[in-house]
Amino acid sequence: MFPIIGIAVVFGSIIAGYLLEQGNLHVLIQPAELVILGGAAVGSLVITCPPKLLFKILKSFPIVLKGTGVTKKSHIALMNLLYTIFTKTRKDGILAIESDIENPHKSALFKGYPDILKNHHVVDFICDNLRVFVLGVNPVEIEEMMDLEMDAHHQESSLAPSVITKIADSLPGFGIVAAVLGVVITMGKMSESPEVIGHSVAAALVGTFLGILLCYGFLGPIGSNLEHRARDESKLLESARVGILSFAKGAAPQIAVEAARRVLFSDTKPSFKELEDSLRKKRA
Repeated sequence: MFPIIGIAVVFGSIIAGYLLEQGNLHVLIQPAELVILGGAAVGSLVITCPPKLLFKILKSFPIVLKGTGVTKKSHIALMNLLYTIFTKTRKDGILAIESDIENPHKSALFKGYPDILKNHHVVDFICDNLRVFVLGVNPVEIEEMMDLEMDAHHQESSLAPSVITKIADSLPGFGIVAAVLGVVITMGKMSESPEVIGHSVAAALVGTFLGILLCYGFLGPIGSNLEHRARDESKLLESARVGILSFAKGAAPQIAVEAARRVLFSDTKPSFKELEDSLRKKRA
């Protein structure tokens, strides 16, 4: 919702200011300039990306416009899930969770946390590392494997924002291309009336205007939004990493979950009391 509001504010304020200066909106409607800009941007995107990354980028736009991202509620759900897993392991033995981590989407334990279950990155991270724990691997080795997996996830999650930012940076250049083409067309109309020449020059400048606007008012912010979302999801993984590692080293379930809470940023970090109340409800 907030990205949509931001986009509306950007375009609304620019159009409102233009109208206050008694600008003519009809002049800004230049389909040819949009074809040049849009076609060049899409073409460069296709050249830049392999098919898998291209589809990933296309899927990211609806997420930015509709999704809410990682919230405090998401972290509380993760910690409750970890606490439930750790408690079950302490009570019934380490093999008691084997069926849960082998088929998390069929597990009653995981189904109690739909917000976490729909995030396959987090679910895979938890299950893969708990499998290693069940096999009896040393906590030091588990930590090394977790670090490698988190590095790989960070690199993968940064690909789409990086490409979108590069395409955004290219839009002002494509706008100049559109403007130059407009000037070339204008030069062929030098025998026409000043009104015709003025309209042709205005149409040429619209290309530069649109290139800069779409770069700094649309695609650039979308790239930054995806970077923040990737950072927030990495915090989910880091929290799970700390919790699992603490439990593997012998910490009690509640202490392991508290350790997981400590790595979070303040804007999404539940307080000690909030986490304690949530766990108390879970125990009840």
